[in-house]
Amino acid sequence: MIWFKKDLQLEEFIHLGNNTMGEHIGIVFTELGTDFIKASMPVDARTKQPYGLLHGGASCVLAETLGSVASAMVIDPEKFICVGLEINANHVRGVREGRVTGIATPLHLGATTHVWDIKIHDEREKLICVSRLTVAILKK
Repeated sequence: MIWFKKDLQLEEFIHLGNNTMGEHIGIVFTELGTDFIKASMPVDARTKQPYGLLHGGASCVLAETLGSVASAMVIDPEKFICVGLEINANHVRGVREGRVTGIATPLHLGATTHVWDIKIHDEREKLICVSRLTVAILKK
């Protein structure tokens, strides 16, 4: 278990998406495991680019939302905050409709940085995007 609160439940952090870009584009947290967090997002007018495909920036929003929230659940919120430091993404397949789902797993959970691997799949479990997010852990 990587979470600061050992009995963490999904319902305890879904409010972090309220009044954010994630809420605006329809990101919904769907699953929490001992070392991963999962969320989905629609492929619709809010998340498509002009050619009718899922916008790469929307995939990055999903990836950064997953990694940032995951980091926030790993740290002691009384002592630290976490902020995105760097994100990269490889868009490997286009999507025109449905929902995509991202899963974030840690590559590194250090005292000053976290690095997350985020993989996004379509409804057929085809890989859409691979992203890596580095998060800085700062003292409050």
